[in-house]
Amino acid sequence: MDQPLTDQPLTDQQPTRRSFEELVAEGAAVPTEGWDFSWFEGRATEARPSWGYARSMARRLAGAQAVLDIHTGGGEVLDLALGEATRAPTLTVATEVWPPNVAKATARLRPRGVAVVATRDDAPLPFADATFDLVVARHPIRADWPEITRVLQPGGTYFAQHVGPASVFELVEYFLGPQPDQIRSNRHPDRERAEAEAAGLEIVDLRAERLRMEFHDIAAVVHFLRKVIWMVPGFTVEKYEPELRSLHERIESQGPFVAHSSRHLVEARKPRP
Repeated sequence: MDQPLTDQPLTDQQPTRRSFEELVAEGAAVPTEGWDFSWFEGRATEARPSWGYARSMARRLAGAQAVLDIHTGGGEVLDLALGEATRAPTLTVATEVWPPNVAKATARLRPRGVAVVATRDDAPLPFADATFDLVVARHPIRADWPEITRVLQPGGTYFAQHVGPASVFELVEYFLGPQPDQIRSNRHPDRERAEAEAAGLEIVDLRAERLRMEFHDIAAVVHFLRKVIWMVPGFTVEKYEPELRSLHERIESQGPFVAHSSRHLVEARKPRP
């Protein structure tokens, strides 16, 4: 799937109203490994980017020989794209930094012949220069442009969907208060264009969209903040119990909490000599 939360419509049947304590306990108990967001169906929604990243990735996989997927999570998107590709690359490798996701991705991707390599976000990619003709990434922690350029073959392509600036900041600022402009502008596509070009890449395509999200109960908020841990660093139910209770009452009386995710599609090419 191309986004964190399901975009399926909610059922017209009204669920039985549940207490704040019950909902928070449910949101706090859901496992957070991997990037499968199917648990949110019926309790949170997010619109899909118009470009359909997984489908677009599948088309590029079919024409590639050696592929690297950076920050694969639990391998969900790569697995989906490989399943839709008309031809599998000769070599496909994925990296992941979080140990529980490494195990999950390995179990998911091994049947497809994909090797999953555990890495650190602050370390160079553990591959030789000019190894891959296609590097992909969906929501990488950050784009290390010099390393991406280094491992790409001349003429190779980087094709990724990035999280953009001030993504879901309605929720972030509900808990943390107004954020400075410097933080709000992090991950701006114009900045990433400049960084990619400085590393020696040519931008082929760069498109950005903001997408409506809705949280329909406080359990969805709790699970989201436990899963996407950089949104509200150090989030725990105990630490933010007053804010959570107030937000629960707001959702109960006014309807879903609305936020907007920020996404951009990046396609860049390493020039030939």
